[in-house]
Amino acid sequence: MHTIDIDRIDVRLLEILQSQGRISNLELAEAIKLSPAQTLRRHRRLEEMGVIKCYETRLDAQLLGFGVVAFIQVTMERGHVRDLSKFKRMISELTQVQECFVVTGDIDYMLKVVAHDLKALSEFLLDTLMRIPGVSGVKSSVCLDEIKCTGAVPLAA
Repeated sequence: MHTIDIDRIDVRLLEILQSQGRISNLELAEAIKLSPAQTLRRHRRLEEMGVIKCYETRLDAQLLGFGVVAFIQVTMERGHVRDLSKFKRMISELTQVQECFVVTGDIDYMLKVVAHDLKALSEFLLDTLMRIPGVSGVKSSVCLDEIKCTGAVPLAA
C-alpha cells in the first residue's frame, strides 16, 4: 500500500474540508492560519496527488422518495472470472447501486442499494441483479435505521 507524506497543516486542511466542503478558500485559510495563496497551493497539491478524490453533494435519499436502503450480498458462479469485467461494468451503470465492494468470505460482492419501496427493491433483485451473467445468488438485508453514514477518513491518530 502506498501512502503519502502530509504535514499537520495538510491534515487540518483535510479535516475541515471533510466536514465543510463548501468552505471558501478565505475561510479555510483563516482556519488553518495560512495566507489564502498558501492555502490554495496546498489544496491544489492535495487534489493533484489524488488525496482529494472528488467533490460531491450528499443528498437525503429518503426525502427524495427512496425509502429503502438495502445491503445485498452477491455470490458469483464458480469460475466467474470470465464474467468479472461485465459484472463490474453493469454494476457501475446501475443507479440504484450506491456502493459495491469485493469482499472475502462466502460471498463475492457487497452492494449498498437504494429503492423507492420494497416492491422496487424486489424488482431490482429479480429483474436486474439476478439476470447479470455469472450471478448465482443474492441475499439482502433491509436497513431499518441509519445510525452513521459518512465518507470521512479518520485523519487524527
